[in-house]
Amino acid sequence: MVKKPEIPTGCLYQANYDEGLAVLRSECKELCYRYNHLSPNDRPARLAILRELLGAMDESTEVTPPFWCDYGCNIRLGRSFYSNHNLVILDGAEVRFGDSVFVAPNCCFTTAEHAIDPEQRREGLEIALPITVGNNVWIGANSVILGGVTIGDNSVIGAGSVVTHDIPANVVAVGTPCRVLREITEQDKLRYPMYGG
Repeated sequence: MVKKPEIPTGCLYQANYDEGLAVLRSECKELCYRYNHLSPNDRPARLAILRELLGAMDESTEVTPPFWCDYGCNIRLGRSFYSNHNLVILDGAEVRFGDSVFVAPNCCFTTAEHAIDPEQRREGLEIALPITVGNNVWIGANSVILGGVTIGDNSVIGAGSVVTHDIPANVVAVGTPCRVLREITEQDKLRYPMYGG
């Protein structure tokens, strides 16, 4: 596994010009590169690289290439995690996914935020805030989840959303910024016709 970086959570730190962190990111990118260039049908090799790269995962994990992350070791995937093409996770802080999470194509989870002050930003200062995604969550295509956010169990994040604050459990939320649209109800079981039924 890639060595765990020593990054403080919730305060500014030197991200861009720290040689030790740059080496860790480079090692991580090499693993991502190897992963992204495997045959899509070589599941054993893909799982081997993910086990080396990620902080925690289950054998049922399915991450469809291409996939990119900064460190890997701060990513924790629950059972039956699935992500479609072009998942990006900037994991300066922990990014934790519950069980049975679906992530659609072109999604970004970013714990990193640059300093607002231009002098601090020029000096390479960043802050890293954790992201937590509950069980049975579906993240729609082209969504961005920002640091410091928690998404509750069973919720759906609509396509194209930018999640800037916590989303409660059992809701459909969508938009930029993402807002709760409605609660998920028993009626949702009847939303689509059942094939063969």
